[in-house]
Amino acid sequence: MRRVIFNQKGGVGKSTITCNLAAISAVEGNKTLVVDLDIQCNSTQYLLGEKVTDSDQTIAHFFKDCLGLGLFGGGKEGLDGVIHETPFPNLYVIPAHPDLEALQSRLDARYKIFKLKEALEKLDGFDHIYMDTPPTLNFYSQSALIAAQKCLIPFDCDTFAREALYTLLNSVAEVKADHNQTLEVEGIVVNQYQKQANLPRQLVEELIQEGHAVLEPKISPSVKIRESHSLSKPLVHFAPNHKLTDEFRALYLEINP
Repeated sequence: MRRVIFNQKGGVGKSTITCNLAAISAVEGNKTLVVDLDIQCNSTQYLLGEKVTDSDQTIAHFFKDCLGLGLFGGGKEGLDGVIHETPFPNLYVIPAHPDLEALQSRLDARYKIFKLKEALEKLDGFDHIYMDTPPTLNFYSQSALIAAQKCLIPFDCDTFAREALYTLLNSVAEVKADHNQTLEVEGIVVNQYQKQANLPRQLVEELIQEGHAVLEPKISPSVKIRESHSLSKPLVHFAPNHKLTDEFRALYLEINP
């Protein structure tokens, strides 16, 4: 299963949701891969404890190869050479790199938008693949949407996020119609949810009334997230018995019944 976690709004928890779902998947015995496509490299740092400075060991190398700039040229090398083991059993990551920014316009101009999908389909042995995307609809997020079978949308419970959600859903629908007819919006992940506050409850209720697929497990705000980021340990390893970890487990089980 290939999933993309996508939102055009920054700060909604894409990397946190990506890495924690992937870590739970790995603990459940699935060989799991995270593909980091965001030049901020947050998922890379969360899982490896540091950013990868050598671009030849990252997703940037794969895209350079697609442009004929790599060792073999033409995308023939694939993704196998840039997959890193994390400290956690069954969990692997393809790191991002700042070089992605400079490559984007060239990749777009030469219409390499299907290369990621083709390469992921050739990978053997992975049960689950999670893709973390930039907070914008650019070449890399479109590549991930084309490569994915399912799309999870983080939502952080404010009025601006709701307006951005409608634009996002239109963008996903356009990619689906033009490039990936099997793409399915799996659901909206409500993040930073304060159930005692009126505005979050009202926003979520309105989304449900409008017919959007709001997933039942909601993710609460907690300092534990920041602590797990700083230690580069997903919650299932950092605080396995914490309420927040249980919420991520419930979310994982809902999307993997």
